[in-house]
Parts: sequence; structure tokens; C-alpha cells
Amino acid sequence: MILDWQFYALAIPAVILLGLAKGGFAGMGALSLPMLTFAVDPVRAAAILLPILIAQDLVGVWAFRRTVDWRVLGWMMPGAILGIWLGYAFAASVSPLGVMAAVGATSMLFGAYRLWAARRAVPRETARWPEWVGSLFGVASGFTSQIAHAGQPPFQLWVLPRNLGRDMLIGTTAIFFAAINWIKVPAYAALGQFTRANLLTAAALLPLALASTVAGVWLVRRIAPERFYTAIYVLMIAVGAGLIWEALA
Repeated sequence: MILDWQFYALAIPAVILLGLAKGGFAGMGALSLPMLTFAVDPVRAAAILLPILIAQDLVGVWAFRRTVDWRVLGWMMPGAILGIWLGYAFAASVSPLGVMAAVGATSMLFGAYRLWAARRAVPRETARWPEWVGSLFGVASGFTSQIAHAGQPPFQLWVLPRNLGRDMLIGTTAIFFAAINWIKVPAYAALGQFTRANLLTAAALLPLALASTVAGVWLVRRIAPERFYTAIYVLMIAVGAGLIWEALA
């Protein structure tokens, strides 16, 4: 497993953010991969985080397995599969610096989107578009998820205007991202990233991730998450800009 203290100086807060996000502070986890990219190459960082994400998904899937809009998933999932394949092809064909720049750009776009969404309602006109357009949003979500574990914005732009009930929205989101996280497994295996060192590193970080998830569930009921979001998303933009600068330097 990775033994470099500098890696864990970034990995520990990154995994805590991932756990808090799964526990209810939605969106914070998108900062995890960009943070790790400063310590290891982005494809390796994503491969280390993927088993942790899969383990965390089990909680949400089990809790909300009966409240799922299968029609939404039916339209989005084929596009997501294509997007994951495109993300794999991109990672396999460009240099690590190119992937780093893509992660940086995704981080900046995610942060900017969340800051924008916090001040404005999600555009409702997408609710009037044909259902097959959901497949295109699925492509975007699958691609950004494969590259940076950041598939939420395209998913939300399509799903939120559908006005699903709270539990239906949570369940649909949980099933969608649990499914695409499993679909990403062969892609990362093909990239040669499920090495013994990476899997042992993920296993070492998993207890912290699960403890952070429980802490997130406890904290979200006692603290207004909005107090933290602006700082997190501004930091995402700054981190993304730093990754692009490092990739181009």
C-alpha cells in the first residue's frame, strides 16, 4: 500500500469529505479526487476512491431501494454507460497531465455550477424536453463520473426539474450512482489500476470513510450544511485552477 505521509495528508481530509457527502452534505465529496491528484496521478487517485464509493453506496441503496423512478434511470443509464466508455477511452489515450487538466476543468465547472445553483433555481424548461434527451445528460454524467467521480451536475440538471418526491429523488440518485460506480470497475481494471497497492490503500482508508459517513448523518441533522458549501465550492474552483496550471506548466 502507499506509505507516503504526504499522500495521507491529502487522502485523510479527502476521504472525510467523501464520507460527509454520503452522510448528507451532498456535493462536498467532489473535492476529494482533485485533492488526491496533487499526490498521485488522477487515474490512480480515482481507482483508490472507487472501492470506497462502492462500499458507501450500499447504505443508500439499501435504505431507499423501494423509492426509485425506474423510468428516469431507463433513459439515463444507456447514455451513462456510453459516457463511462468515452471517459475510459480518454484516460487511456492521453497523458496523465492531460487527465489532470480534465480533472481540474471538471472541478472548476462543478464548483461554479454549485455556486450558481445555490443562487438560482434549476432551469425548469428541461422538464418539457423529450425523455430521450435524458440519455444525453446520462452521457455527460457518465463521462465526468469516470474522469473525476463528479457526475452529479448533469444528473441534477435533468432529474431535479422532474419534481420527484424527496425519497424518490434520493433513491433514484443512490441507484444511479451505485450502478455507474460498478460499471466503472471494468474500465479501471482495463487501465491496470486495481493493483495490490491501490486496493490495500483503499482498504486502509475505508474505515475512516464509513465513520465519516456516520458522522455526516449525525451532523447534517444538527448543522446547516449551507454554511460550509460556499467555502467548499470556491475551494474546488481554486483546486481545479491549480491542477490545470500544474498540467500546463
